[in-house]
Amino acid sequence: MAAKKKVAKKPAKKAAKKAAKKPAKKKTARKPNAAFMKPVTPNETLAAIVGANPLPRTELTKKLWAYIKKNGLQDKKNRRMINADDKMKKLFGGKAQASMFDLTKFASKNVK
Repeated sequence: MAAKKKVAKKPAKKAAKKAAKKPAKKKTARKPNAAFMKPVTPNETLAAIVGANPLPRTELTKKLWAYIKKNGLQDKKNRRMINADDKMKKLFGGKAQASMFDLTKFASKNVK
């Protein structure tokens, strides 16, 4: 049997000159959008769920989700759907179920 010759692999050629390094940019803290941070006042329908005090839209959404989780309103099979209880049914305009993506749309209609 003929022995196979082992051929040594040549190392890959490296670039002759390395690109000059650019100075790293300093990361600045992300500033929140002023429109989201402006306090809005919920009307009586929404106030039954999140309270009557003015609060930013971001906090409003957090409180809506806290209410949904606390009362187990998220659908078990299709987690994108929110099942309405009496308070949420008023918010959803009489619908028994709404998509989580529509949640902020319904909330926007109920702020002053």
